[in-house]
Amino acid sequence: MKYCSTRGQVRDLSFSDAVMMGLASDGGLLLPEQIPQLTQPQLESFSRLSYTDLAYEIISLYATDVPAADLRRLVNTSYASFNHPEITPVVKQDDVYILELFHGPTLAFKDVALQFLGNLFEYYLIRDNRNLNIIGATSGDTGSAAIAGVRGKKNINIFILFPFGRVSSVQEMQMTTVTDDNVFNVAIDGTFDDAQAIIKEIFNDQQFKQTHALGSINSINWVRVLAQIVYYFYAYFRVREQTACEQVQFSVPTGNFGDIFAGYIAGKMGLPTRRFILATNSNNILCRFVNEGDYSLADVHHSLSPSMDIQVASNFERYLYYLYEGDTAAVVTAMDRFKKTGKITFSAALQTKIQQDFVAASVDDQQTLEQISSFYHHTGYLLDPHTAVGVKAASKVGEDVPLVCLATAHPAKFPEAINKAIKDKRPPLEIIERLRGLPRRCERLAADASLIKEMVARNSSKS
Repeated sequence: MKYCSTRGQVRDLSFSDAVMMGLASDGGLLLPEQIPQLTQPQLESFSRLSYTDLAYEIISLYATDVPAADLRRLVNTSYASFNHPEITPVVKQDDVYILELFHGPTLAFKDVALQFLGNLFEYYLIRDNRNLNIIGATSGDTGSAAIAGVRGKKNINIFILFPFGRVSSVQEMQMTTVTDDNVFNVAIDGTFDDAQAIIKEIFNDQQFKQTHALGSINSINWVRVLAQIVYYFYAYFRVREQTACEQVQFSVPTGNFGDIFAGYIAGKMGLPTRRFILATNSNNILCRFVNEGDYSLADVHHSLSPSMDIQVASNFERYLYYLYEGDTAAVVTAMDRFKKTGKITFSAALQTKIQQDFVAASVDDQQTLEQISSFYHHTGYLLDPHTAVGVKAASKVGEDVPLVCLATAHPAKFPEAINKAIKDKRPPLEIIERLRGLPRRCERLAADASLIKEMVARNSSKS
């Protein structure tokens, strides 16, 4: 399997090169040159596998230069840290199937990909006797999951930028209480979009990137998407066992377009699914894109679902590549237009294609609180605010097939929102309570790429 850039100037990369490059050197995002097509016999065979065995089979279709025994060990090691035997179990609540993605070490779906990516990085670095300085931006969950994936690992430093005052108290604790020598947290005075723009600016400085051996853990790294493809198939198989239905629909709370893009790729591989429900909070650029053909910047609103407080979706360019049928010149033109004007519009013909892939709905904070409360009092099951956005959006635009809603985080990560939604006092989780009172380490800086580069250069290890 070879990899190419959405912008056409990088192609014929191996899987290992794609992993270590992160953002393509032409500024684009990396994708496999072909999407593997699963046959019906393969699907039937996969349906009987455990999660780890399924992950091995799907990832091996893309990671063709990793020896089979090594890949299987990496997969098994990555998911040994999860606290549920099914890794991503599916539970039925009322008429919704909840795909629980929060059983990893930081209680969020990002663990599914970042435990694997952290082990994969270490594998390559030890094999090649190299160092890596990972730099990433987070709206809350990516940072803690990435830190958990690489803390204490050999040959790796990690630098995480997060928007000061715009992540939940638990998310901030999970990041800043990790004081391993190879972990650096930076709170910037700005939004997640500011942090993400800094990351892209730094990665586009090819000399700095090479001098300081930079790597990416944000979902611009293809492995983040790849690992997430697995749980769409796993959930489909579990729901089919219970319903005998041959199609399902997924509702995906998303701000960065990475999680839902993984589902889109699963569909291109042969996953039998209806249109994906794209669920956003009040930061609704992706919802406007689907419903109106309008991908345009607006102010970022601080919400009760902070991991979705995003306006510039970093994986959007990957979908554009397929929407434009692999026309990299069209992708470059669109992204240049967006950089200059903050807007991309789409023709009626393209809107029709988009709406064959997705339906979308936006959910505000009040609706989120009402959904958490009503679902809890009806079923006894507590949704985190992001998952509540997905369930509410599905009630607006869902189709008449079994519905799977991705539960992207444990509700205990968002006590402020939960306390507003329900009166019942929830017992604290030990894994979170252990963090309170621990020493913290974090540097606060202005949202300025030159300051971040100076900080990285001061603390990085060179290959």
